[in-house]
Amino acid sequence: MIPKEVIEEIRYRCDIEDVIGSYVTLKRAGSNRNGLCPFHGEKTPSFTVFPATKSFYCFGCGAGGDVITFIQKIENLDYVGSLEFLAARAGITIPNDTSFAEKDTVSRKRVYEMNLEAAKFFRNCLFDPVLGQEGMQYLTEKRQFSTMTIKRFGFGYAPNDFGLLTRHMKKLGYSDEELITAFLCGRSQKNGKLYDLFRERVVIPVIDAAGNVVAFSARALNPGESRKYINTSDTPAFKKSRILYGMNYAKHHCAEQMILCEGAMDAIALQAAGFENTVATLGTAITQEHARLLARYTKRVLINYDSDAAGQKATHKAMALLDQVGLEVRVLKLTGAKDADEYLKQFGADAFRTIIEQGSTGFAFKMDNVLAHNDVAQADGKIRAARELAEIIAAVGSGVERELYIADVSKALGISKESIANDVKRFMSREYRQQKEKEHRDLLLSARNFGDRINPDAAKDPAAAAAEETILGLLLCCPEHRKSVISGQTVLEIEDFFTDFGKRVFRAITDMESSESGFVFSALNELFQPDEVGRMVRMQQDRERLQINDDTVLNAAVEALRQSRRKRESRQSGDWMAEIERRRAAMKKKQEK
Repeated sequence: MIPKEVIEEIRYRCDIEDVIGSYVTLKRAGSNRNGLCPFHGEKTPSFTVFPATKSFYCFGCGAGGDVITFIQKIENLDYVGSLEFLAARAGITIPNDTSFAEKDTVSRKRVYEMNLEAAKFFRNCLFDPVLGQEGMQYLTEKRQFSTMTIKRFGFGYAPNDFGLLTRHMKKLGYSDEELITAFLCGRSQKNGKLYDLFRERVVIPVIDAAGNVVAFSARALNPGESRKYINTSDTPAFKKSRILYGMNYAKHHCAEQMILCEGAMDAIALQAAGFENTVATLGTAITQEHARLLARYTKRVLINYDSDAAGQKATHKAMALLDQVGLEVRVLKLTGAKDADEYLKQFGADAFRTIIEQGSTGFAFKMDNVLAHNDVAQADGKIRAARELAEIIAAVGSGVERELYIADVSKALGISKESIANDVKRFMSREYRQQKEKEHRDLLLSARNFGDRINPDAAKDPAAAAAEETILGLLLCCPEHRKSVISGQTVLEIEDFFTDFGKRVFRAITDMESSESGFVFSALNELFQPDEVGRMVRMQQDRERLQINDDTVLNAAVEALRQSRRKRESRQSGDWMAEIERRRAAMKKKQEK
């Protein structure tokens, strides 16, 4: 068990407003702070930080907890990792005799160390005149990168040797399990021996915003290789859905806008050409996590994807995700080249700068695509295009933007603005009705606790679940109620609880309250998943918003819970008696025969 004084010292030094404020733009809302939730896409703030209780809660997605829970979710860390992260931030040294790392797992820190050693190894191979000749030739001649660029981005080379890296890393003391977990080596199914995963490839280290080498992207040099790129799979230190290549440099140059590419080579080429606000996804399409990461650093994103069909499809997806997090989006159209690297080689940096200045808005990009896929010279094609564009405009939140876009469509199709505006209104009304119907369905299901992933037992007895939430909320926010239960003044047993989640929370609260150090909310992070901690914060906040939280409320909820237990036991007893009678009747019938 982690000493509670260590947890509390970390929690005390890492002020929740400061920590969350480095990820989310917070605005004062009375005594609290509001902002756009970093855990789901939204345009209206539903994320709240409560300085008084050192907690946060999103009324949109249900995420909640304290500063430790927040770091677990935002950095995708386990409980141990989040404590280490915050301890390092606050300058706290965690005692050696209270090591939090699990013996059977490879820690995030250990993977960082392995990756750094591997990056040095690959770099030394590249600059070796014998081992690295092929890799250096590819970078300087085909890619036309300068020596300064090669060094700045830490390029390396993995020779065509099945065990060169493996032997080097084993000499440094790393075990087979560690090397496999870090995605540096694999194990042969034939003979069980380790082999290097990166071979005959130019290797690019992936560095996160904090400066850690978290992964590698390796480009094949052999034309016959089926996989052009091999990227590190997810490890304890790397989740590709949450990392953008080049952010370690771009974060210093992106306050106003950021360029988003599809691959590391494009990002390097652009940064080397002076466009230092460039980042790229790695072997995966853009995700919600990527979009939220971009929203932390910039106001506008310039999408610079390949011009082929796959690139256009990816652009549409990126626009939707970036719009959800409130970012302004523009699309760069490269004529005469398939990607940014090729464009720079052919036309130079000044031409690319002009492309940036002429970048089309998100709507202009969509309109061009609609017009390109419909023959607007014909009546039926013009009608289809008008319908598609009206539906796109209807999804725009700003009335001013809608009016401008309606004018653009009217001009492009030769249809009156009034006709386009009427179609837009019709689509908006349809969307409004569908949204209201969905909200009504969700409200009914929520009232019955259907679809509750955190507490699935709640749907079986909503009344008992509601009583449990009242009790647990009171215990979480009121020390006097915890003492009353522990002392026996309020008679409440774990068997009174109906749901498994309620039982686990009640046991954790009472066990902590009975311990020498007493109840500490942060210690719940060690026992529960972040989403479960979020539910506890909601229960706590629900009670704190009410004026009356005295013994009367607690006793009424306890009585309701115990009454529910008596009903269940009575039904079970009745079922047992009915089964006995059924068996007696069957036996009697058999005897009569």
